[in-house]
Amino acid sequence: MNGHEGANGPHEFVTTRWSLILSAANLTNEEQKARDALAELCRTYWRPIFLFVRARGYSIEDAQDRTQDFFVTILKKNWLQHADRNRGRFRSFLLKSLQNFLVNAAEKSHAHKRGGDVEFISWDDWMAEAPSQLSISVQALDSLPPERIFDLSWATTVVDHAFQRLREECESKNKLWLFQALSSYLTNERDEVSYAELSAELGIAETVVKKQLHNMRQRYRSLLREEVSQTVADPADVDDEIRYLCASLATETR
Repeated sequence: MNGHEGANGPHEFVTTRWSLILSAANLTNEEQKARDALAELCRTYWRPIFLFVRARGYSIEDAQDRTQDFFVTILKKNWLQHADRNRGRFRSFLLKSLQNFLVNAAEKSHAHKRGGDVEFISWDDWMAEAPSQLSISVQALDSLPPERIFDLSWATTVVDHAFQRLREECESKNKLWLFQALSSYLTNERDEVSYAELSAELGIAETVVKKQLHNMRQRYRSLLREEVSQTVADPADVDDEIRYLCASLATETR
């Protein structure tokens, strides 16, 4: 969770990147922090943007151009003031902003170089990222409306980041071997896991396997909540957002 147990018991919800953007959009002394937070979120969620643009009929190269141009545009101060505080989800704000951007872009000539005159991040750097742990089927990409593809790709990105953070934590504790052995069971139901087989494979007691997998699942869920919490303004929205993203993943990934 993105908070901690205080002296009096209740969890304190720490300011997230998205709530920082919402609160600081009109405050000069916080503007740079908000812009940095927005830039970080954009770097994290570039893939849903790109796939949405592709689904709208753009070629790969044109979709790259539009994605870069969109990020340059949204990083300007005035875009922060369009955030709807009553719908405090970064996902919703970004999609609406992107739809408006594409409408305006279609009416203008894009003769300038990719990304305009602002250096944001190299497209090659984006594409060099580790492949997604969840793959979106070609059938889904070809048949789903752009908005569904956006949400589906957003969900896979959230899962990927939680998964990668868990991997890095295990590696830092010299338990990468354990992660590699158990990570494929993080979302399995208990009756789908053969603890006896895992025990024999790893050479450790079955009770230890159960405990380690339980702990890893708990940590994975906590990291997943942290990732989602960065994209909502109200902590009360975290569970709803997780349910929505899980529903998006349920039938469209393989």
